[in-house]
Amino acid sequence: MLRLVAAVHALLLVSPAFACDIALLLTMDVSNSVDSGEYRLQIDGLADALRDSEIAEKLVRGEVALAVVQWSGPDRQELSVPWTRMRTLLDVARLSDRTRLLPRAFILSDTAPAEALSFSLSQFRAVPDCERKVIDISGDGTPNSGSDVGPQRRQAERMGVTINGLAIESLGIAITNFYRRNLITRDGFVITARGHRDYPRAIRLKILREITKIIG
Repeated sequence: MLRLVAAVHALLLVSPAFACDIALLLTMDVSNSVDSGEYRLQIDGLADALRDSEIAEKLVRGEVALAVVQWSGPDRQELSVPWTRMRTLLDVARLSDRTRLLPRAFILSDTAPAEALSFSLSQFRAVPDCERKVIDISGDGTPNSGSDVGPQRRQAERMGVTINGLAIESLGIAITNFYRRNLITRDGFVITARGHRDYPRAIRLKILREITKIIG
């Protein structure tokens, strides 16, 4: 009996205590290929997704931590919304409102997803108490600047961070294929939006899939 108690006590000492199920970093492309109307579609689509009753309930149940990064060229990354814990439905509603009013961080800049990933990976130091860590990166183009994404993808896998992609396509699936082959981690997935007008549907589906996988 004493051995059993000691074993349980030791297990409790080494087992991590997680305050939240997932830290979800929403990383949005605001490069030159995204015009003002398309930026508005992305911002409103994200805000509406957070207002979705099914998503909001799951965010609160898992005490999910959310943050928003805007990115474009090699030296253009911004933590636009710092980590915010979703402990109540009011927290989710406030984050939705804040997101809808979010000013665009950059204009007239290139597309450098490798640097966006590097910046995003550095943000997880602030949420060590979350069980899983996910970068949700969206974009409407393949790289035209910056470094190769391969090292950042491998770094994410070493850190235990999942990278998922939302590819905004106009024609074909070139961006989807690039995300699938080069950007997402082995445990990640890609959702395709058929143009920016389809972004609201795609981001809702993507967030729901990400948080349901953890706590559903």
